[in-house]
Amino acid sequence: MTNPSSVTPNDLSAFWMPFTANRQFKKQPRMFVGANDMHYTTSDGRSVLDGTAGLWCVNAGHCRPKITEAIQNQAAELDYAPAFQMGHPKAFELANRLISIAPKGMANVFFTNSGSESVETALKIALAYHRVKGNGSKFRLIGRERGYHGVNFGGISVGGIVPNRKMFGTLLTGVDHLPHTHLPAKNAFSKGEPEHGAELADELERIVALHDASTIAAVIVEPVAGSTGVLIPPRGYLKKLREICTRHDILLIFDEVITGYGRLGKPFAADYFDVQPDIIVTAKGLTNGVIPMGAVMVTADIHDAFMTGPEHVIEFMHGYTYSGNPMAAAAGLATLDTYKEEGLLERGTELGSYWEQALHSLKDAPHVIDIRNIGLVGAVELQPIAGEPTKRAFSAFVKAFENGLLIRTTGDIIALSPPLIVEKTHIDQIVDGIRTVLKEVA
Repeated sequence: MTNPSSVTPNDLSAFWMPFTANRQFKKQPRMFVGANDMHYTTSDGRSVLDGTAGLWCVNAGHCRPKITEAIQNQAAELDYAPAFQMGHPKAFELANRLISIAPKGMANVFFTNSGSESVETALKIALAYHRVKGNGSKFRLIGRERGYHGVNFGGISVGGIVPNRKMFGTLLTGVDHLPHTHLPAKNAFSKGEPEHGAELADELERIVALHDASTIAAVIVEPVAGSTGVLIPPRGYLKKLREICTRHDILLIFDEVITGYGRLGKPFAADYFDVQPDIIVTAKGLTNGVIPMGAVMVTADIHDAFMTGPEHVIEFMHGYTYSGNPMAAAAGLATLDTYKEEGLLERGTELGSYWEQALHSLKDAPHVIDIRNIGLVGAVELQPIAGEPTKRAFSAFVKAFENGLLIRTTGDIIALSPPLIVEKTHIDQIVDGIRTVLKEVA
């Protein structure tokens, strides 16, 4: 058996790490070299409990046998097939399987390689749809403050996280933003959907009045805003957005890169909130994070609008070299099998109450100013250190890792999204670990 420490590189300088404080990391590396079910193994041989499903993506837990075997078999059978003007069976099978569990109305799937690419694809579909319908004046895209829609130019344009936007020029034109729904003065320590703030959806009417509905193509929101710190929509908010979009012929796009595939105890957040979007953006849990893949699901009305003109002509000039990649499709099929066989898409409903009670038991822990939860996702917001924003949460992240627990931080918020195979004992360990860390950090 390989000594874990022997696989740690001697030179860390070449890799420019994403969304990482590179200098700090390379002085004190945190290396994973193995994983199984709910735990990682570090390069120094320690076990670390995964409180974040990797990066919101390992919903079925780590190194699951069915997924591993499917990838191995696919690599030996068909490693790659071109996605343009050619196909392979598993891509079509996966699309059918996705539609079988998708919310009502979804009929077709366009494959991508990530959440960021899925967002770009959805935005392009929305713009092109209105054009092929004869409404080419509908070019505006409406996002939301504090929204996260990946890191490509379209995604950061409709997104609303300032550090992700401020260094990259003018971004896309014709974009506006709804206000975020975080109202701590009214909704702090809410359990599930907050009671206050549904009226914030009416801000879309103000934006329509400003720009005119004839110029607005789509609204994109995360049903639960994840990367900004788990902002849960006020009760009735998403239904109001749906009503306003319908009234003004505006497409509603749900970015379910995080909420898709069981995070809320339903296959998708659209099911949980009983709201039917026109387009659903997914990735992450689609392949359990094992191989990059994303999928954009659309209604038949959207898909069929493109299916006109001569049959030999490409209907939608968009795609990626790895769209529907055979390896990714095999991983996706095995992931869906694992979800189904183990009831993981509904597990958030089964454990949601226990998760909620456990998280909210941290209300009296040091530095805690808010706690939010829904399904199997949660956030513990900390009081920032005066003049040093993000430092307290980052210190908690490092200390938790040293203590054998992986958490995620964004700003001064601890975000949690354990694999859906989590047991009550794991939940207790996560919460107890956070309580211990908060007592240790300044």
